[in-house]
Amino acid sequence: MGFVWWDDEMTLGGETSQTLDRGVRVLQQLASAGPAGMSVSQLAKALDVGRPVIYRLVATLAQHDLVRRFEDGQVRLSVGLLPLAAGAQSTVRRVAQPILRDLANAVGATAHLTVADGDEAFAVAVEEPTWTDFHVSYRVGSVHPVSVGAAGKAIVAGRADRVGIVETRGELQAGAHGYALALSGVAGLEGSVGVVALSPLDGELVESQVAAAAARIVAALTPSEI
Repeated sequence: MGFVWWDDEMTLGGETSQTLDRGVRVLQQLASAGPAGMSVSQLAKALDVGRPVIYRLVATLAQHDLVRRFEDGQVRLSVGLLPLAAGAQSTVRRVAQPILRDLANAVGATAHLTVADGDEAFAVAVEEPTWTDFHVSYRVGSVHPVSVGAAGKAIVAGRADRVGIVETRGELQAGAHGYALALSGVAGLEGSVGVVALSPLDGELVESQVAAAAARIVAALTPSEI
């Protein structure tokens, strides 16, 4: 016969930790709040818990430099998250690269995975086709507003639950044709998969190949049940 160990919040055998869940939700709330941060009262209301619970959560997260409570009383994310974010970005890039390579060679255009950071979109992974004479050079780390370019506009469309390939012409580079589709189904990741070419591409081919690449990336980044 198995056993269940109780610490008032956690059980073994497939259940979860309430404290950890609340700590993660604090980080998510602060990420959504941006530079303004949130007060303890605001966090308590958002999580529907008492202020003493928030004080304990904030104190624990602050010990690990994940949040800071400033003199104005606001709680904000802290620099301890940076190496975690860098590690996550590295994982996403490693997962995406072989899939983007297949996409680039399938359509004969530069393929990319772009993620959002607020109102900006930046390229996390880029792969160029191996068999074309000319193609768009697109640099990892390139940043542009989400309001321009197929990659950014696809992310905006995803926020509004609009599904479908977004096509743009000449918005980020004169003469370039961009096609992108929002990623959906990966918690905490706002992004898009797309291709960019120097001339128009076969719309049906691009749509099917980009959709297939997006599905592969989502499946690779979605955790399996433990």
